[in-house]
Amino acid sequence: MNLIFRMFWLFVWRVRHCRRIGFLDTSVIRYRALPTDCDINMHLTNSRYPSFMDLARTYMLAEMGLLKSFLKRGWMPIVNASEFTYIKDIKPLQTFDVESKVVAWDEKYFYIEQRFVSERGLHCIVHVRGVFVCKGKQVAIEQLIEAAGYKGDTPEMPPEVVKWKQFLELKKQCNLPVKSAA
Repeated sequence: MNLIFRMFWLFVWRVRHCRRIGFLDTSVIRYRALPTDCDINMHLTNSRYPSFMDLARTYMLAEMGLLKSFLKRGWMPIVNASEFTYIKDIKPLQTFDVESKVVAWDEKYFYIEQRFVSERGLHCIVHVRGVFVCKGKQVAIEQLIEAAGYKGDTPEMPPEVVKWKQFLELKKQCNLPVKSAA
């Protein structure tokens, strides 16, 4: 986390004054690309996107009303995988929104879509797969859904997330250690 002052501001002010959203609603948080966020190409550097996403997911939990209770339980979010599609750059001093929403879950993971959007349009789409852990063990999805108070149906997984999930499984299978026949 390299945006320490923005994280401090998030916890001191923004989380305390955020609106309330439902579990499947879209959370929106606005930022400005400072010169220190930009690289020699004079746009938001690729390494800043995940940092802004961390802050945006924390804010999303606050807007859902879950941040405080999850922290009290010792449930910590862990990103397992992410995939980025960059569409257009974010210029220095430009304001942009990070839109975050839970799009699906399966027996093990939550899938979140995050979009970077400004008055110039869509800049980046990211899918994130993650879990919550407590004392080194994964918190069951059912337990998280219950704690969130969500009573609706499980949303259908978007086709691009289905394909990404298949790709991640293939990647895992292709990189497992080969057992010797000795």
